[in-house]
Amino acid sequence: MEIDFASAAFWLAVGQIILIDIVLSGDNAVVIALACRNLTVDQRKKGIFWGVAGAVLLRVVLTTFAALVMGLPWLKLVGGLLLIWIAVKLMLPEDEDGHDIEASGNLWGAVKTIIVADFVMSLDNVVAVAGAAHGSMALLLFGLAVSIPLIVWSSQLILHWMERFPAIVLFGAGLLGYVAGQMIFSDPGVLAWLPALPAWSAKLAGVVGAVLVVGVGRWLERRMLARQDVTLV
Repeated sequence: MEIDFASAAFWLAVGQIILIDIVLSGDNAVVIALACRNLTVDQRKKGIFWGVAGAVLLRVVLTTFAALVMGLPWLKLVGGLLLIWIAVKLMLPEDEDGHDIEASGNLWGAVKTIIVADFVMSLDNVVAVAGAAHGSMALLLFGLAVSIPLIVWSSQLILHWMERFPAIVLFGAGLLGYVAGQMIFSDPGVLAWLPALPAWSAKLAGVVGAVLVVGVGRWLERRMLARQDVTLV
């Protein structure tokens, strides 16, 4: 698929990829800061640069692989269900234990820590971005090329925005649910069991996914907060 810069659908998909990356990559700044906190000032800059470079390369490879295999039957169904769980989890209050990231006293130890931590945390991002790309490698790579520098150089600001405006997280969770609904509905294995449906059915499936995520997430969030209040009493 060629890049059509004049297409509204293309820019909508790019916007989805960027927003997904922003919402799901907010922890990157914390991981980088914790991994490099014991380095000297000069080494810290190098650690951040090489750690981010390695993590970005790893994420591009994983996301490209995920996009290539998404066309196989039932994989989109599995990925969509996983994405719904990830989206609901995104709305729930975080544990107060923090990130279990060990600071390193040498440059390459910090770089390794950043890359390994990003690999462990990348599953949600990889599945979501691959789903938003709809099988287009050109769109996938363009979206990543635009969003990765934005995240790397604006990560602290993004974290501040997400803390100050919780609606960003809510909107992001709804977007993940929308992408998940479309992924499940477009799975070749699922479509083989369904009768012929109108073209707008895919968008309807996305809306259902978004409503499901927001509704379940809000319900679980209220239950968790009520349980915490009871514990404190």
